[in-house]
Amino acid sequence: MSRGRGRRWAVVLFVAFVVMPIVEIVVLIQVGQVIGPWWTILLLVLDSIIGAWLIKREGRRAWAALRDRIETGRMPHRELADGALIVLGGALMLTPGFVTDGLGILLILPATRPLFRRLLTSYATNSVVRKTSPGPTGGGAVVRGEVIDPPE
Repeated sequence: MSRGRGRRWAVVLFVAFVVMPIVEIVVLIQVGQVIGPWWTILLLVLDSIIGAWLIKREGRRAWAALRDRIETGRMPHRELADGALIVLGGALMLTPGFVTDGLGILLILPATRPLFRRLLTSYATNSVVRKTSPGPTGGGAVVRGEVIDPPE
């Protein structure tokens, strides 16, 4: 692993395990001071129930779309990205707190998922290009082929 990638992962882990819990605690305290502790707990429980329902509904839709796409012999680009975003959103919904729940819901909702799908696709494309381009950071591999199913 290169030094830059190692540092990047260290920052990601620091944010995930140190910064986010602090942010969640601050937000929980602020919400609790405004609406009271019992209403805050009730809101977290309702948030979890709605999130679980949403994950189940969108997960089933994504699975059906993936199966349909595969059965018709087409590449399931969009469906795989949607599935990954729903799983990530579900993981965020499992963590207690309003910030991660809000981000999780944004990843799961059909109205906002296309934005995150584009970000995920862009990240994946840049990662593949970086690894396969010639040079000190790339592998130099060239894959020749023909596009059979153009992107939608």
